[in-house]
Amino acid sequence: MNAYAVRAIYMYEMARTGRTLFQSIVSPVISTALYFIVFGAAIGSRITQIDGVSYGAFIVPGLIMLMLLTQSVTNAAFGIYFPRFVGTIYELLSAPVSSFEIVLGYVGAAATKSIVLGLIILATSGLFVPVRIEHPVWMLGFLVLTAVSFSLFGFILGLWANSFEKLQIVPLLILTPLTFLGGTFYSTSVLPPFWRTVTLFNPLVYLISGFRWSFFGIADVNVEVSLAMTVLFLAVCMAIVWWFFKTGYRLKN
Repeated sequence: MNAYAVRAIYMYEMARTGRTLFQSIVSPVISTALYFIVFGAAIGSRITQIDGVSYGAFIVPGLIMLMLLTQSVTNAAFGIYFPRFVGTIYELLSAPVSSFEIVLGYVGAAATKSIVLGLIILATSGLFVPVRIEHPVWMLGFLVLTAVSFSLFGFILGLWANSFEKLQIVPLLILTPLTFLGGTFYSTSVLPPFWRTVTLFNPLVYLISGFRWSFFGIADVNVEVSLAMTVLFLAVCMAIVWWFFKTGYRLKN
């Protein structure tokens, strides 16, 4: 493995966070704080507990997952799209660097930034509500798996998109609504049977449910199913990225 090349790509992408610190770190943290103020104070005063957990604490895993998914996709998508946009991707493709090393550098940096942001939001949430983590190892496992999976998804989006508008379509019109409808601010158990069945077709339900289980030991779906769905999504994204590089789709034209 060309460790020097991977490190160069990784460090360049990490340095980009320093140049856009407000957009990458400060803005998501402020947005999350506003969610706590609005939902925790306004709605939390009417909904005291869900499954024995205070409403303010209950929404913490969902908010972390919301920011984690959005930032993972955005960081990875913009990271690979800009080299395509300015044409430097051809220099990278002609260099003695394998496709695996390219993906490792870009996706690794995007996942690292998302994980750091997720931990910062977790620390910030402690300023608003008391949060307990019953299964810290599982929590970190879901955090890393989700960050890597959706960084790969963002990488795919960055390769597929041929305009800045397309980069925004999936995060804004698909990912964010699915996250809100996936149990970020509520438990799917409170839904009528028909709508609860419908939500099971939303893949983000499994991610949020598994992540919430690691905090409070409660889940809308079985934790093994949540883990299996996360790993399945990761495998599908890896297969799609492999196909992109094998065929040169969106890379060589």
